[in-house]
Amino acid sequence: MFLKTSFTSLIVGVFVVYVLHTCWVMYGIVYTKPCDNPKADNCITAFIAGNPKLQLSIYTALHPNADGGHTLIHKEETFDVNSKFERIVNVSLPKKTRNNGTLYALIFVHQAGITPWQDPRQVHLVAQLTTYMVPKLPEISLISREDQTQGQKEEAQQKKGDGNPAAGGKAAPTSTADHPVSHWRTRLTLNIVGDPFVFDRESLPSDVHRYLRVFQNGKKMVYLPLLFVDELSNRVKDLAEINSTSMELPLTISYDSISLGRLRFWIHMQDAVFSLQQFGFTEKDADEIKGIFVDTNLYFLALTFFVAAFHLLFDFLAFKNDISFWKEKKSMVGMSSKAVLWRCFSTIVIFLYLFDEQTSLLVLIPAGIGSIIEVWKVKKALKIQVYWKGGKPTFLFGKLDESERRTEHYDTLAMKYLSYLLYPLCIGGAVYALIFLRYKSWYSWLINSLVNGVYAFGFLFMLPQLFVNYKLKSVAHLPWKAFMYKAFNTFIDDVFAFIITMPTSHRLACFRDDVVFLIYLYQRWLYPVDKTRVNEYGVSYDEEPQKEKTHKD
Repeated sequence: MFLKTSFTSLIVGVFVVYVLHTCWVMYGIVYTKPCDNPKADNCITAFIAGNPKLQLSIYTALHPNADGGHTLIHKEETFDVNSKFERIVNVSLPKKTRNNGTLYALIFVHQAGITPWQDPRQVHLVAQLTTYMVPKLPEISLISREDQTQGQKEEAQQKKGDGNPAAGGKAAPTSTADHPVSHWRTRLTLNIVGDPFVFDRESLPSDVHRYLRVFQNGKKMVYLPLLFVDELSNRVKDLAEINSTSMELPLTISYDSISLGRLRFWIHMQDAVFSLQQFGFTEKDADEIKGIFVDTNLYFLALTFFVAAFHLLFDFLAFKNDISFWKEKKSMVGMSSKAVLWRCFSTIVIFLYLFDEQTSLLVLIPAGIGSIIEVWKVKKALKIQVYWKGGKPTFLFGKLDESERRTEHYDTLAMKYLSYLLYPLCIGGAVYALIFLRYKSWYSWLINSLVNGVYAFGFLFMLPQLFVNYKLKSVAHLPWKAFMYKAFNTFIDDVFAFIITMPTSHRLACFRDDVVFLIYLYQRWLYPVDKTRVNEYGVSYDEEPQKEKTHKD
């Protein structure tokens, strides 16, 4: 029985178990068992249940323990736990912070009318208001050599009516490319659990335990407000570079109450992002993951999880079937070698472009693996054999038979017609970008021009395969199992295009592929495949030919 189980069925079974286990774990995070009898001694009641008068005070300091002094930047004297608010305050930066230093925020929730240091029942947390990151290189016009800063200064001077371009002074010097500089976090998001939940001391969640401060009130245990600093809301797009002239910077203080289940979920996600940073993820890489959680609600986040799980499953199955198909491929009959070459070239260009744009590793790593696989497919398609003699490689190309030459003729004919349209569009787009747009370097312009050609007109290189299918009136030569898994993933990519941060051209390419896949599906319907029939090339595409049934005379 187990020997007959296919590898695909085994993978699908493991996938189902994984999804069910994850759902159970998520339920354990969101749901917390309350104390059955709130008056029992093993119950921990909420301090906010008595509606005390509270005050929110926020200080800044150069050290997390406030050594060297602290400065009050904001206070809410009539602080209501269940009232949402947003305040914008200007924070004066100390000299050490302006000289590539750090600054911390000390957040206190305490009794109204007294200072936090006089209240024994205060709760506080420390948040870092600065972070270190390598600044983005300035973009310049490769023809006029004018950078973006100069252009913005000249526009500002023209708006002010100042005819003297020297009146604005010199632009602030930019930092070196590889030296991290201090950046200001313009947002500080705070949360407190608004509902007076009663904890059971015997089943206290470990993730909440570190935020819990309790005191004895007679025979009962009471916990102080659960204060939480939302680090996931600190996005790279909200960072502002600090320099020696930054005397004051704005800080947006946001507060909202939060449910206990959402707090526990946020704690786990925040710890997960921190763990990724410990494993080498940069601030920008972690920012992509933050965007998934911060910019979506919990219901859409649950949908995203299931979509991502199915995307992972289909990715693996498509990879498995695609590799199996090309590993056993001996003939290129019916297959467009030009399309294979183009896919190899385009995936390498896209990988270099994503690397140049410092895209998230979530997008960059799959693109790199795909590039390696496409290079291997080119080797199989062109029947390339590599021999090493004296440390130097020698390449030998295999010969085509009659049926393969026929396919190659149709393939070349399709590329001839496409070149009349494709080449002028790509060259024209590159010249336009060189004149009117700004880039970091000539390499950046070259990669951007190539990738824009790939994204905008690259789907035309998928058309030779459609043309070959039309001429041969057959689609039996295509890897349909891998194709269908990729088709499902293409539509799943449409969902991820709105969730994960990526260049706009890369996002549009996801929708472009949908059209080509629909045409392939139409050809599949138009040219039905009889896998048991041997075609005009003497090849049967049935993976497991049925044995002839014996019958009695």
